[in-house]
Amino acid sequence: MTSIQPARSPAALPDVGTRPAARPESPSEPAPRMDVASESGMSDRQPVKEGVSIVVFSGDFDRVQAAFNIALGAASSGQPVTMFFTFWGLDVITRHDASRLRRDPLRTAFRWLKPGGARRLPLTRFNFLGLGPVLMRRLMGQFHMPTVDEMVDMAHALDVRLVACTVTMGVMGLTEADLLPIVDSYAGVATYLADARIRDVNLFI
Repeated sequence: MTSIQPARSPAALPDVGTRPAARPESPSEPAPRMDVASESGMSDRQPVKEGVSIVVFSGDFDRVQAAFNIALGAASSGQPVTMFFTFWGLDVITRHDASRLRRDPLRTAFRWLKPGGARRLPLTRFNFLGLGPVLMRRLMGQFHMPTVDEMVDMAHALDVRLVACTVTMGVMGLTEADLLPIVDSYAGVATYLADARIRDVNLFI
């Protein structure tokens, strides 16, 4: 004879209907961010300091003028400033009387075609085969604006750090004797990055 089991009382069943629903994640409330490096004390990032780091890549008169305007303005307010000259920007700190003879014909031809010097910088527009910069300097003189040559000397007087890229110097066929004596150091990209990572203003001109 089969025994009949009594039915379970509804009160004995788990009350799943009254359980509070899980709160959906709101997209406006992001999960807290965990900075593992900072919590473990393993972060080696240096704190950002006030200052300006400028890469002078262009060798154009008007762009170089803008770079020095920013550098001189920051240095005048007491901020440390570093200017890293590379590629065409090396023309700014090249001596006007630098030798054009190099150890190979290719670099010799390059120096004859692009001798360098702040007085030979072309304009980005209206260069007119070199006449444009002459007219621009005359116009700037009427407003008592300094030339690029004068701004280089002013930057040196205000302790702006002038750095020449050694890798590009080799490509361009330049030596330390070809550059102005006020250049502070000769270095590569690692030196620039070490300075740029701790400055709050970084510019590429």
